[in-house]
Amino acid sequence: MFRFECKACGQWHEGMPAFDAEAPLFYYLIPEPERAARCELSSDVCVVDGKYFFVRGCIEIPVHGADEPFVWGVWVSLSEASFSQYLDSYDEPRRAHLGPFFGWLSASFKVYPETEGSLKTHVHLRDDGVRPYIELEHTDHPLALEQRQGIDAARLAQIYAAYMHA
Repeated sequence: MFRFECKACGQWHEGMPAFDAEAPLFYYLIPEPERAARCELSSDVCVVDGKYFFVRGCIEIPVHGADEPFVWGVWVSLSEASFSQYLDSYDEPRRAHLGPFFGWLSASFKVYPETEGSLKTHVHLRDDGVRPYIELEHTDHPLALEQRQGIDAARLAQIYAAYMHA
């Protein structure tokens, strides 16, 4: 089992942490009193004003020496056509052959420079109801680099501390 020491609290934690957002960043730009009328939000999809379409997926970061990746649960915008294909295949057990779909990351992270509207993605559907895998465009953005190169336990501990002890 993966273990790491949190530098903020000094404790050892077991198991791979994961962090996710309940809605796309764009959703939070809508004034709260207007959200019920303008937004449709479920655990996996979000539509704003009937013309902005988002799906929830996973950015997986390899952790050196670990059997499983660290996962950021994020939201990505899709075109209406791609979103329709996603919805049409939502309940299909075999859908990994569809796509990938182009999208823009709609997320913000405490531990990375700005990402909203600046990171292109490819949304890869997965079979058996597993949330899509989000592949970031190959850039020099730290998040994209970490997705490609992986991180060590010390970096994971930094991320954990930033979210759990800030």
